Amino acid sequence: MIERLRNIGPGALVTAAFIGPGTVTACTLAGANYGFALAWALVFATLATIVLQEMSARLGVVTQKGLGETLSGLLDATVWKWPLIVLVGVALYVGNSAYEAGNLSGAALGIAAIAGESDTAFTISILSIAVLAAALLVSGSYRLIERVLLVLVGIMAVAFIATFAIVRPSLGALFAGMVTPTIPDGALLTVVALIGTTVVPYNLFLHSSAVKTKWSGADDLEAVRTDTVVAIGLGGVIAILILSTSAASLFAAGIEASSAADMATQFEPLFGAYSKYLLGIGLFAAGLTSAITAPLATGFAMTEILKIGGGQTSRGFRLIALSVIVIGVLLSLTGIRPVEIIILAQFANGLLLPIVAAFLLYVVNRREILGDYSNGIVANVFGVGVVLVAAGLGLRLIVTALG
Repeated sequence: MIERLRNIGPGALVTAAFIGPGTVTACTLAGANYGFALAWALVFATLATIVLQEMSARLGVVTQKGLGETLSGLLDATVWKWPLIVLVGVALYVGNSAYEAGNLSGAALGIAAIAGESDTAFTISILSIAVLAAALLVSGSYRLIERVLLVLVGIMAVAFIATFAIVRPSLGALFAGMVTPTIPDGALLTVVALIGTTVVPYNLFLHSSAVKTKWSGADDLEAVRTDTVVAIGLGGVIAILILSTSAASLFAAGIEASSAADMATQFEPLFGAYSKYLLGIGLFAAGLTSAITAPLATGFAMTEILKIGGGQTSRGFRLIALSVIVIGVLLSLTGIRPVEIIILAQFANGLLLPIVAAFLLYVVNRREILGDYSNGIVANVFGVGVVLVAAGLGLRLIVTALG
C-alpha cells in the first residue's frame, strides 16, 4: 500500500483542479442554505468523478493518447468530423472560460477576505492573478509552484477537518443527507453546481493526457486506478466536510453566505478573528491552482483535436491556453458579484458534463482502441447512469427556467 501511495500523481492534479474556489463556495452555500439536505449530491458527484476519470486515465495509459487525440482519430474519415470538433471546441471554450472566470474571481475573493472588498482592488487582483497564471503557463514552471499551492489548499482542508470536529455536526443528519436524494425548493441550481464543481468536464481531457507523462502502458493500470480513487476520494471527503461545517455553523445560525466574510464565519469556532486569513489564503491558493489547470486542459484538448504538434511549448498550445485566461478575465470583470460568477461557472460545467461524458463513453467502448481494456457491462452501467442523471438535472433546470 505504501508503494501505491508513492505513485499518487495525475489524480492529485485532477483533485487540485476541482477543489477550487467553486467547490468551497458551492459547498458552503449548499450547507448554509439547505443544511445537510444536499450532501447526497456530493456523494454522487464523487463517485461519478471516480468512474469517469478512471475511464479517461485508462484510455490515456493504455493507448498513450489523450482523449482529444483519440476523438480526432476516430472522426477523421467521417462526415461528422468538423461538426463534432466544433461542438467539442465550443463546449470546452464556453465551459472552461466560465470556469476560469470563477477561478480568478475566487482567488480575488480570497485576497478581498484579507485586504477588504472594493471594486478597484478586485479588478487589480483579477488582472494580477491572470498575469501570474499566464506567466506560469508560458514558462512551464507551473509544476514547481503547484506543490506549494497544493500544500496551501491542504492547510485549508485540515482547517475544515478541525472545524468539523469542533462544531460537531449531527452525524445522523449528515448520514441522512448523504443517502436520501432530495431537492428542496429553489435548490436545483445548487445541485447542478455541486455536480459541476466536482465532475469537471475538462478534467477528462487533462487526466488522459497527464497519465502519459508518468506511466507507459497497461501494466501500470493498477497504479493508475489507485491514484485516481485515492486522490479523488480524498477530494470528495473534503467537499462533504465543507458542506457539513457550513450546515452546522451558518445554517444553524441562520447566516446567509453572500461574501467571503460570511463564508469565513464557519471557521470562527476554532480560529476566531483569524478565520478570514485562513479562508483568504485557501481561496487564493485554490483559485490560482485551478486558474492554471483550466487553460492547461483546454490547450491539451484542442491541440490534440486539431493535431497541433509541439506539445506545451508550441505556439498553438500557448495561444489556446492564454485565450482562455483572457476570456476568463473579461467574464470576471462584468460586474457580477464574485460568488454569483463562481456558482454560474459550476452550473455551466454541470450542463457541459453530459456532452463530454458521452464522447468519453463512446471512445472507451471501442475495442479497436482499447482491446481487452475497453468498457465492460458494469462500467457502462455506471457511466450511462452518470450521463443520464447529469443530463436529467440539467434539462430539468432549463425547463424550470423557461417555465
